[in-house]
Amino acid sequence: MPENTSRRGLLFGAAAVSTGAFLTACTSNDPKESSDDDAKDAPVADEKPGKKVTIGFAGPQADHGWLNAINVQARARAKKYKDVTLEITEGSNDTAAQIGQIDTLINKKVDVLVILPADGKAMTQAGLKAMRAGIPVVNLDRIFDNPQAYRCWVGGDNYGMGLNAGHFIGEQLKDKKNAKVVELAGVDNLELTKQRTQGFDAALKNYPNIKKVARQAADFTVESGQSKMSQLLQAQKSFDALWNHDDDQGVGALRAIKQAGRDEFLMVGGAGAKSAMDAIKADNSVLKATVLYPPTMAASAIDLARALGQDKGISGLAEFEIPTSLTLYSAVVTKDNVEEYLPTGFK
Repeated sequence: MPENTSRRGLLFGAAAVSTGAFLTACTSNDPKESSDDDAKDAPVADEKPGKKVTIGFAGPQADHGWLNAINVQARARAKKYKDVTLEITEGSNDTAAQIGQIDTLINKKVDVLVILPADGKAMTQAGLKAMRAGIPVVNLDRIFDNPQAYRCWVGGDNYGMGLNAGHFIGEQLKDKKNAKVVELAGVDNLELTKQRTQGFDAALKNYPNIKKVARQAADFTVESGQSKMSQLLQAQKSFDALWNHDDDQGVGALRAIKQAGRDEFLMVGGAGAKSAMDAIKADNSVLKATVLYPPTMAASAIDLARALGQDKGISGLAEFEIPTSLTLYSAVVTKDNVEEYLPTGFK
């Protein structure tokens, strides 16, 4: 299909029909004329310079270690490619402000947009506007509530994060009678927090000897982690394990634990901060593991955006087009494998 008609007409139009139709309609070769031999030579993105691509990147304000790592990963990945120009916004937690930033990137006619929305549901129209303008959107982490608002979604597995934390704790306590666990959750009105708790609870159902006896919701900050953990420690005179959703608030939680002089339990963190990995490596606190929510997803989003801008697929896959979604795995980092994951730890 001619390049001048394929992007605007089929980018949004095919998505409006279905994701499957999009994959069929926008391949680089006409499927009716392709043979098995053609499929073997499907164009794929690689590190060699190709068609120049301008990628617009719009994310929330980097007021948290993980969010800052998202920006760092995106910038570093873009610099890796000589054919990529990155237009990055300042970032804002205000939905209206972020929508304005996306409008600016659309008006600049960037080739592809990578968006980590402050609020996926509230910003769906921004994604739709970009797609209608013929600009493919890579929706990062917080998902829009309409699949027509993005070409590809890439993000973490919040349910899997809780599931893996629960299974790790379960295996550590499987031989202990009447084991008790507590949970220090994140922001309760966020869907990701609910999913992490749901995964954790689902895993614990496999261990009838373990009971969750308390749960507190914090706010992903050091201060909230310390105050909420203090409340948990005061209410629970003894327990065997703690699942903490976020390593930033975990810094505060560890302070509260140290101040209380408690060490009868093991702690599992979440996200993969460098401070958590350092503590796991040192093995001198209750923190024995952290479950990753990899900020490397931002680097992957740049890879996918570049491939979209160059009308290419992904090396290692037979598909002519990039997939519509990519969910990252939440690995459990312990003392046994921390050296492998330490380079990915964020500050």
